[in-house]
Amino acid sequence: MLKPCSDDAEDNLTFNDTMIALQLMRTQFPKLEKVVVQPFILQSQLYSSVKDRTQVDRDLESFKKDKMLRIFKLSSGQDDHAIMFMDDYLKQCSLLSRGGDVTDKHITLLMNAGLLTRQLIDPNIYWFAIPRIGPILKGLSQGRKEILSLLNRKKYKEMMLSSLEKTKLRLSPLDTRFLLRDLIGSGHIKTVQTPTGLLARITRD
Repeated sequence: MLKPCSDDAEDNLTFNDTMIALQLMRTQFPKLEKVVVQPFILQSQLYSSVKDRTQVDRDLESFKKDKMLRIFKLSSGQDDHAIMFMDDYLKQCSLLSRGGDVTDKHITLLMNAGLLTRQLIDPNIYWFAIPRIGPILKGLSQGRKEILSLLNRKKYKEMMLSSLEKTKLRLSPLDTRFLLRDLIGSGHIKTVQTPTGLLARITRD
């Protein structure tokens, strides 16, 4: 006879679900021609894969404290956050793993490498950045608009998810599945189970 799970066991299960989702999406990160960026996962994509958002947020904080991940605020014009495994981030520039006192020379090197950016409001404050992310941010913005526009043109603003996933986008080089995870997790699209499969539908306020 199976025993009911304790609260701790459930927490551990969700904790594992979060890490499994992160690792899976890392392997599925789109590869673009002439764009070399270490894999990252959008927080919205994680929300589309793991149901308990509160637990996801707790797990991310725990992973950050354990120095397993870095989380970046993206300059996309929206409340977008990218999650990158620390090992991947450190691969981008050995300067970050040397430690020691930071001088103006180090800051200049990091900025030139795209690993550091000045905050616009206060030039004395710096943010860590993801190098060469520009083309991906552009593809993210254009891909979101193209998918939402496609659904909005449908009579009922909906489409079978399997068909939508196979759609070849004209304006974005990013994988459609990568973009759909983001749009579902951010609440722009919802999925509805039907007898013929999952339906993707524009979220109505």
